[in-house]
Amino acid sequence: MDNLSFGIFVVPIITLTLIIMLYIHFFRKAADKRNYQYFVARTSVVAFVLNFGWEVAHGFLYENFQYDLEHVSFCALASIADVLMVLVLLFLFGLIYNNVYWIRRLKFTRTLLLVLVGFLGAILGEFWHTWRGDWSYADTMPMLPLIEVGLSPVLQFSILPLIIFLISRRKI
Repeated sequence: MDNLSFGIFVVPIITLTLIIMLYIHFFRKAADKRNYQYFVARTSVVAFVLNFGWEVAHGFLYENFQYDLEHVSFCALASIADVLMVLVLLFLFGLIYNNVYWIRRLKFTRTLLLVLVGFLGAILGEFWHTWRGDWSYADTMPMLPLIEVGLSPVLQFSILPLIIFLISRRKI
């Protein structure tokens, strides 16, 4: 975590571009544009709050983490990247189901697919970031057997998107 490089920002920049394009796509289709904007904003805020809480809470599972301004700021930056990934899930599933409000009808198969995509995405993300040396795990991090990535970040992105969408859908 000590060596921030441009490479750590590449995926978020590409992701942000994708989100902007998909946001505009669904904005044009929205019958109630104000409700759509509120829904996306609410989803983003809920995603940031829950992810920031998780990032800070599991900070001690990362090597050399301390509860100081530098490390908590890094948690905030990671939470912004997490928000972007939640929005990618929202919009890409919106494309698949041809409706950005797809979470209104959250059936078992949709829930399972969401959790599975989050699980696999977290594993890929953790592989990439640990390989690059963006962060490393402390000895206290529980590891997933065979694949050797941290359990906490994988659970974070497997569970939190579902919770975020369940909270956000209440105002659709």
